[in-house]
Amino acid sequence: MISHPWYVPAGSTGDGTSSVVIDAKRAGWAYCGLTVRTLPDGGITFTTGGTEQAVLPLSGPVTVEVEGHRFALAGRDSVFSAVTDWAYLPLDAEVRLSGPGSEVALPSAVATGRFDPVMIPAADVSIEVRGAGGATRQVTNFMSPEAFDGADKLMCVELLTPSGNWSSYPPHRHDADCPVNNEEIYYFRIGRDGTTTYEPAGFGLHRTYTDDGEVDLDLHVADGDVFLVHRGYHGPCVAAPGYPLYYLNVLAGPGAERSMAFCDDPTHHWVRESWVDMPTDPRCPMTGPTGLHMAAT
Repeated sequence: MISHPWYVPAGSTGDGTSSVVIDAKRAGWAYCGLTVRTLPDGGITFTTGGTEQAVLPLSGPVTVEVEGHRFALAGRDSVFSAVTDWAYLPLDAEVRLSGPGSEVALPSAVATGRFDPVMIPAADVSIEVRGAGGATRQVTNFMSPEAFDGADKLMCVELLTPSGNWSSYPPHRHDADCPVNNEEIYYFRIGRDGTTTYEPAGFGLHRTYTDDGEVDLDLHVADGDVFLVHRGYHGPCVAAPGYPLYYLNVLAGPGAERSMAFCDDPTHHWVRESWVDMPTDPRCPMTGPTGLHMAAT
């Protein structure tokens, strides 16, 4: 297994209560963080402090209590079964989460602007089919800047890639001379064709590199792994045949306005033009707010 500070194997940052614990300090940057944990019988209480956060159920229902609000998130069986409702948590908020046995992701960003807590129902979450042919994938834009404007720094989307397909392609970056300079987290889950469950034996591939060759990583990624994109081109993410690939993208940066703008690797930008008259993979979209999409069954 490759050892690199940007690659975080599943469970390697766990603290006994959470499977993923990454804050900006642990990541070695200024903004992005992610916690993934299974809720205990008595629930958990915490303060958001200097971060804004999202509450994203990965499996099971989650009840969110924050600043006099009580949001009952129906959740889903797994990330491969449905699009979920979610909630936004502001800075310096006292929060209680409950839902015994439910797994929840808490993406975060160090921020200064304060917004109101809110719940977004699954039916209002934007779903996009991106790419074509073997590069077709589903983008669930639950907290992209275009879909949600009630945050200061935090941006998140979910990606679902059918087995055998490529996503995050052409390779792109969000740094250097691009319009933005965002940090980005990839949190991976691996499924199995014909089911909506997670597959510990499954795998995918992820590539990150820089023009100067200082970074040149081709990674085997397993269920629950994390990759921290500090800089450089990233992509493709490849779903092995038989194993659909999910990843949660968490982004934030110093820009005055939230933006997920990117720059393609110019060597491969031409590929986008080839998609104009190419049909999309009928397996996408893979999920929706009411469950598994018919094309994926």
